[in-house]
Amino acid sequence: MSENTNQERGNRKQRVGIVTSDKMDKTIVVTVNRKARHAKFKKVINISKKYYAHDEKNEAKIGDQVVIAETRPTSKKKCWRLMSIQSTAE
Repeated sequence: MSENTNQERGNRKQRVGIVTSDKMDKTIVVTVNRKARHAKFKKVINISKKYYAHDEKNEAKIGDQVVIAETRPTSKKKCWRLMSIQSTAE
């Protein structure tokens, strides 16, 4: 999808992550890693979160780096969709 499509739909959240599972039909699991400072100990820690995203054409594979965008809920756990694949796994 192009950048115009995202502007027409409003300002949606976007995340960049790695595909960790593609075993479901039209669904991928994307792990997004971020760094945050611990509130008490002030140490930088890695935080990872998994998102279920809609992949209409089943084009993303395990290990691909992808961009996902927030959308209306498609199922109980799925409220993100695949925007683009930035790089593919070797």
